[in-house]
Amino acid sequence: MSLLLPEAGLVFWMLVAFGIVYFILHRYGFPAITSMVDERKRFIDDALKNAKEANERLTNIEQQSQDMLKKAQEEQIRILREAAATRDQLIKEAREKAEDEGEKMLAETRRLIQQEKEDVLNEIRAQVAELSLSIAEKIIRKELSSTESQKAYIGKLVDEAMADKEKGK
Repeated sequence: MSLLLPEAGLVFWMLVAFGIVYFILHRYGFPAITSMVDERKRFIDDALKNAKEANERLTNIEQQSQDMLKKAQEEQIRILREAAATRDQLIKEAREKAEDEGEKMLAETRRLIQQEKEDVLNEIRAQVAELSLSIAEKIIRKELSSTESQKAYIGKLVDEAMADKEKGK
C-alpha cells in the first residue's frame, strides 16, 4: 500500500459512502438549506426595500418639515406685521382721541374762563353801580340838605325836562 495511491476497494467504498451522503443531503439537506438561503435572501431584499421606502419617507418628511417651518416663519412674520400695524393704528387712534379730548377740554376751560370773566365783570359793574348810587345818594343828600338847594335843583330838573321836550318836537 502506497501512501499516495489508494486501493480500488477503498475508492469504491468511499464513492458509495459519498453517494449515500450526497443522496441524503440532496434529498433532505440541500432543499432545506436552499429554502433557508432563499428565505434569508427574501428577508434581506424586503429589509432593503423597507429601508429604501423608509429613507424616501424620511426625505419626504424632512421636506414637509422644512415646508412647514417655512410656512410657520412666514405666518409668524405676517402676524408680527399685522400686530405692529394694529399697534400703530391703536396708537394713532389714541393720539387723535387724546388730541380731540384735549381740544374739547381746552375749549370748555376757555368757555368757563370767559363765563367767569363775564360773571366777575357783571359783579364788578353791579358793585360799581351800587357804589355809584350810594355816592350819588350821599352827594344829593348833602347838596339837598337845605330847602333852597332843593328848590334850585328841582328847578334845574324842570328846565332840563322842558329843554328835552322842546328838542323832541
